[in-house]
Amino acid sequence: MKRSRFSDSQILAVLKQAEAGKTVPDLCREHGISNATFYKWRAKYGGMDASLLGRMKELEEENRRLKKLYVEAQIKADIVAKALAKKL
Repeated sequence: MKRSRFSDSQILAVLKQAEAGKTVPDLCREHGISNATFYKWRAKYGGMDASLLGRMKELEEENRRLKKLYVEAQIKADIVAKALAKKL
């Protein structure tokens, strides 16, 4: 997955500027982002503060870890099922 050039705090700062009344085209031009990027950020991070953003990142990381554990467990279960099928 491609890493963003902007940190979470920078993204929040851009969104705060938009809430303060600065126009979207001006913000996009100033920060070198596209309108689509701005609206994607607003959909994902809109209304968040730094603490909520940190919590969201923690939950995403935990979710990624749990998915990995689930896949590993499924692989083990498939191996056991194939081994049992061969014995019968």
